Parts: sequence; structure tokens; C-alpha cells
Amino acid sequence: MDPAVAQMRKGLLEYCVMALLTARPYYGYELVQELARTDGMLTSEGTMYPLLARLHRERMVETEWRESSGGHPRKYYRLSPAGERALVDFRKEWATLRSAVDGLLNGGTQ
Repeated sequence: MDPAVAQMRKGLLEYCVMALLTARPYYGYELVQELARTDGMLTSEGTMYPLLARLHRERMVETEWRESSGGHPRKYYRLSPAGERALVDFRKEWATLRSAVDGLLNGGTQ
């Protein structure tokens, strides 16, 4: 994979995770599986858990432990109010950026 494309995906991953968390709480491996269903968003647990830890430190997500049918409790992540605000801001910026890049890639400016 082109390093520039990999870097772009890495920068977008946290917002994709935050977007998933708007629907419901997830545990880390569930997020990996969900992203794998989206073309171009394949990631690993080795990427996901450090990302979730950072989002937690930055108060973008909140956590809670829940019992699972598999025996071990799982840590679930949900979007915090600060995360919701950050995602709203990102959506606005993303719309502007996407439009600008699409215009340039299509041979002009918008």
C-alpha cells in the first residue's frame, strides 16, 4: 500500500471508530470486525486498542465493563459528549475537505 494512503487511512480511523460508536457501545474486537466489513478500513487489534486507549485518555470515549457469555468481562466503549462534539466538528471539516479534493482530482477547483 502506498505510504501516503496508509497515513491518510490512519488519520481517519479514529473518526470512523467514533462514528460507529454513535450507534451503540462496542468492545474493541467488535470494532475491528465492523471496520473489516467496510472496504479499505481493515485494521487490527494491535491498532485498535492503542487508539481506543488514546481516545479514552482524551475523554472522547467512555468505558464500562460488561459480563459476556464467553466468560470474561469485556470493556465496552461509547462516545462521550466531548467525542460527540468532536465528531460533529469533523463531519463539517470532512465535507469541506472532501469537496475540495474531489474538485481538484476532477480537474478543477470548487
